[in-house]
Amino acid sequence: MSLLDRSLPGRITTPFTRDTTAAEVIDGIDLTGRRAVVTGGASGIGVETARALASAGAEVTLAVRDIEAGRRTAADITATTGNPRVSVAPIELADRSSVAAFTKAWQGPLHILVNNAGVMAEPLNRTPEGWEHQFATNHLGHFGLALGLYDALAEAGDARVVSVSSSAHLRSPVVFDDIHFAEREYEPWSAYGQSKTANVLFAVEATKRWAADGITANALMPGGIRTNLQRHQNANPDFQKLIEGAHWKTPEQGAATSVLVAASPLLEGIGGRYFEDVTEAGPHVPPAGEGVAAYALDPEAAARLWAVSEEMLAH
Repeated sequence: MSLLDRSLPGRITTPFTRDTTAAEVIDGIDLTGRRAVVTGGASGIGVETARALASAGAEVTLAVRDIEAGRRTAADITATTGNPRVSVAPIELADRSSVAAFTKAWQGPLHILVNNAGVMAEPLNRTPEGWEHQFATNHLGHFGLALGLYDALAEAGDARVVSVSSSAHLRSPVVFDDIHFAEREYEPWSAYGQSKTANVLFAVEATKRWAADGITANALMPGGIRTNLQRHQNANPDFQKLIEGAHWKTPEQGAATSVLVAASPLLEGIGGRYFEDVTEAGPHVPPAGEGVAAYALDPEAAARLWAVSEEMLAH
């Protein structure tokens, strides 16, 4: 089905493939006058996502932990795209005060929010609130950021929120009875998977709540890319065995699905969906490692997660 045929509720398809690059997706798209924020924009696919948006004329803010790395990246993006409107702002997603400072400092409309930053399969780590760190960073930080920027997104009139998830969401639903591993034994991949499911559920509920304000949100799996995201697993022999012979994407290919969700006119008015390999994913059918789990698109779970997340951030 063509994306342009919106009279049918079926799965969205595009002319792109898993080998498509971000530059190919953005080709012909004009983002002049539009403003974007990319979290984690100084490393991995965040760099290439920001570069593609800047190449189309967008004003891009790299929201990063490492300001110096951000400045180097911004200079590189400006040099390669000719776009001087690339800036850097500090953010630590696991720190509520840092997220609040970022949102308070933002002025004017925001057309594209790319929730890209994340941590993966790290040893048990908790925030001062006692939150499991992967959930706090990957979900709660981005949730708080989106809520704090809601007025700016609404002001844009046709804003998009990009929620970078992962096929690892297939490893775990959100375990509402023990999100932060207070009772169950901590397992790094289950914790990561739970946070990635939360990224999809956020897109579902954000679209339901905000579509009337012109704001849509979609989630995506960028694909397997060798980046600093895997730093906690580099010494793990089981992980190394798992990835032997894997078909890795380049960062430019990995950013392609983010850019599709962020900027393609083919997704105008589309929200609450999950994309992979630059097209909408089908249902997950075990034992395949692709597709979207039904629990990640469950509207009841999405509404519950939103309420739980609001309550966590309020205390």
